[in-house]
Amino acid sequence: MTDVFGSSHKDVHEQVVFCADEQSGLRAIIAIHNTSLGPALGGTRFYPYESEQAALADALNLARGMSYKNALAGLDLGGGKAVIIGDPAKDKSEALLRAYGRFVQSLGGRYITACDVGTYSEDMDVIARECRYVTGRTTAHGGAGDSSVLTAFGVFQGMRASAERVYGTPSLHGRRVGVEGVGKVGHRLVELLREDGADVVICDVDPRAVERTRLRHPEVDVVSGAAEMTASDIDVFAPCALGGVLDDETVARLRAKIVCGAANNQLAHTGVEKQLAERGILYAPDYVVNSGGVIQVADEIQGFDMDRARSRAAKIYDTTLKIFAIAADEGVPPAVAADRLAERRMSEVGRIRAIWLGH
Repeated sequence: MTDVFGSSHKDVHEQVVFCADEQSGLRAIIAIHNTSLGPALGGTRFYPYESEQAALADALNLARGMSYKNALAGLDLGGGKAVIIGDPAKDKSEALLRAYGRFVQSLGGRYITACDVGTYSEDMDVIARECRYVTGRTTAHGGAGDSSVLTAFGVFQGMRASAERVYGTPSLHGRRVGVEGVGKVGHRLVELLREDGADVVICDVDPRAVERTRLRHPEVDVVSGAAEMTASDIDVFAPCALGGVLDDETVARLRAKIVCGAANNQLAHTGVEKQLAERGILYAPDYVVNSGGVIQVADEIQGFDMDRARSRAAKIYDTTLKIFAIAADEGVPPAVAADRLAERRMSEVGRIRAIWLGH
């Protein structure tokens, strides 16, 4: 059984809420990991999990990742995540989304939701009919729209920082980059890479996503899947699909010098970050480089301004370089350095909340 309370201080979640509405078919889990920096912000994932335990495990892992992501993005927001169990193509309905919105509203602002896998800005508009704590809404409703725009931009900034560290230049020009997953974020990353002069190879489990990317960029190469891609002669591997792709087998065959992608929870288990370091592969921590999306939707809370949000997302380049420098100074993998930096901010800033304001 999943350990809800966690086996270490890092994994302890403040609150886990199970939501069910029989008539609409809603089955959802909201996980709030840490609110030391502010209310928890994280998207809602709509996915056909094989079991409730798998859904719970995903919600807990994703919520923890959001705490660290929001901390290193410089946001005054904590980490949370929600999952809705079901096939969005079959089970999503107005009634289900509105029922879910009422559960989010019942938390009184401790959790702010947004888009994730299986949910879109239009869904957030429906949820917002029952709930005030929603971001990632459509531009027609004053929202930021599709958060994949700045997610891809942020990953690109992290990749530029990685190239600076490995090759001495922030340009990807002439480098061969393998993009696994060309969905909402991946196909935008391909666009940025091609603009920078990178040679791109792609793969995706959905042939329609591959075809869409090839129609726009017929010059990109296509391989059968992640196994073929990671074993091929690439300079950068960009995981942009679901998590857990970096396991023992993948790391052993990986030929790239850099791993930098948009997928959450890329490391299959603890210790993979050390294996990457031992093989001389620079890993840009996923929750650092893919934080452009949360920066975009967080900006919506105060009234969205794309120029302001893009300027904040551009700082991912500097944050990534800072993490690489800390890792080198302290002799630890970048993933460990990133965790330490995030935990330091949560501790130092969270501590001042203990100062009594008299209300």
